Amino acid sequence: MILVIGATGQLGGFIARRLLLRGDAVRALVRDPASAAARDLADAGAHLVLGDLTDAASLRTACESVRGIITTANSMSRGDPDTIESVDRRGNANLVDAAVEQGVRRFVFISALGADAHHPMPLLQAKGETEQRLRESGMEWTVLQPDFYMDMLPMAVVGAPALAGGAVTLVGEGRRRHSMVAISDVADYALAAFDSDDAVGQALQIGGPEPVAWRDVLAAFERHLGREIPVSFVAPGQPIDGMPGMLCGLLAALETYDSPLDTGRLAKRFGVVPTSLDDFVHAVVAAARGGAQMRTA
Repeated sequence: MILVIGATGQLGGFIARRLLLRGDAVRALVRDPASAAARDLADAGAHLVLGDLTDAASLRTACESVRGIITTANSMSRGDPDTIESVDRRGNANLVDAAVEQGVRRFVFISALGADAHHPMPLLQAKGETEQRLRESGMEWTVLQPDFYMDMLPMAVVGAPALAGGAVTLVGEGRRRHSMVAISDVADYALAAFDSDDAVGQALQIGGPEPVAWRDVLAAFERHLGREIPVSFVAPGQPIDGMPGMLCGLLAALETYDSPLDTGRLAKRFGVVPTSLDDFVHAVVAAARGGAQMRTA
């Protein structure tokens, strides 16, 4: 039995379903077993267990008789009342402690690139603290530190407005280069790391096949949509209409550094075929057009 934390989310859902498809027994921690996402997991063959990272007792129950844990959960995808403090710091501490108490052997934690217990950003600080707790746990642990996901920020900043026929607003000059990675690739790395004894005791930095800039994301959508997309630029830290302040702050922070990663050897080592930005955008645009055709048929 493998326990997946965050299985009702996008990345956790990928991981849970791939485990099920290859024949593993999967236990999924859910807060609402009646939710559509939880029902879909149950229909796919997952065993649901009621619990929450903020409920230490429920985690001890969830960890009973499991040989390993893969966790993707974080407060960023939850919103109020969940916070970095309650979920990413204390919640993950609860999970690591419960796993140790119940004798779990292997633990794969999806962290983030730049995580450090002394980082000035609260989220990366909390993830860094969890990494340190794992190192001291005595379990066979692996930490994955992905750069930011193509499926998230690029879709929110460029993809969604572009597909809707609107204008795009970029923070700064849009030239900083980051190794954006597809969520499906992170799922592949997570399963490969869980299976690999060579990954035990390692923190692995993961990125896409090449570093790209926001202007590259814009150009890819223009290329696959076959039209020019109106774009404006704002100074880092300036508010953007309709965009949450936390997201504006994150985009401003991304304009202060580049994060190029050479992950070719790592991808080959774990048998992962990295998704390029162009392939990702092509799939997104094709899916959007397919959905539009179905709605008008």
